[in-house]
Amino acid sequence: MTVHIDQDECVVTVTINREHKLNALDYPTIDALLAGLDRIDRDDSVRAVILTGAGRRAFSAGADIPSLAGSIAGGPESALREIVRRGHALTRRIEEFPKPVIVAVNGLAFGGGCEITEAAPLAIAAEHATFAKPEISLGFPPPFGGSQRLPRHVGRKRGLEMILTGDPIPAARAAEIGLVNVVVPADELLEAARDLADRIVRHAPTAVAACLRAVTRGINLPVDEGLAVEAACFAATVPTDGVRTGLRRFLDRTAASR
Repeated sequence: MTVHIDQDECVVTVTINREHKLNALDYPTIDALLAGLDRIDRDDSVRAVILTGAGRRAFSAGADIPSLAGSIAGGPESALREIVRRGHALTRRIEEFPKPVIVAVNGLAFGGGCEITEAAPLAIAAEHATFAKPEISLGFPPPFGGSQRLPRHVGRKRGLEMILTGDPIPAARAAEIGLVNVVVPADELLEAARDLADRIVRHAPTAVAACLRAVTRGINLPVDEGLAVEAACFAATVPTDGVRTGLRRFLDRTAASR
């Protein structure tokens, strides 16, 4: 099984389970990740997702090169259909997922592994983790959305340095430029990811989903259009139990303090 899913109360841990291949993303693994995310989306008992890789060497070393080479040998249409569309589907699904996805980077995050990190709303890295965009050494640009998301996250010049050189950067540098939220010792990685998940799921699921939607949909829009997205997301929460409960709790606490 190339993808392992384990649920602990309201938090699911999804593990890319190809440790012998540095958790490289072959087509069955990408398809299994997409299918797993679909199931998690439909399960109302799940409030947050931690996405990691098996072992300690790699989160994911990127696309599985033999699979990729076979598709490229079939020509541009084959390569676009099998590599780009599939890769875009995965990173877009992670980016737009209505529940928070926290990537726990437990080693190499190269190519597609780095692009998953870019797409996720939150990421924590182990101290020994490294990040790289090595696609240029194979003769092509990042095909899973990395040429667009990385410069938006870290700035055009920093993004292009990674994309054009293919050189790896350490976890500390990834945190410095905003690619990950925080760096922790390797043996504390999953605990830190779970702590972050717990700090989120204490809030109403409708509020969490609305915050994710507002930021994801608005971040690349002009400010006025982004504000319209924010307004719509706010309005959608007004009639929910989360708002009623939150306001009642605040007002009761205020009254008790008088």
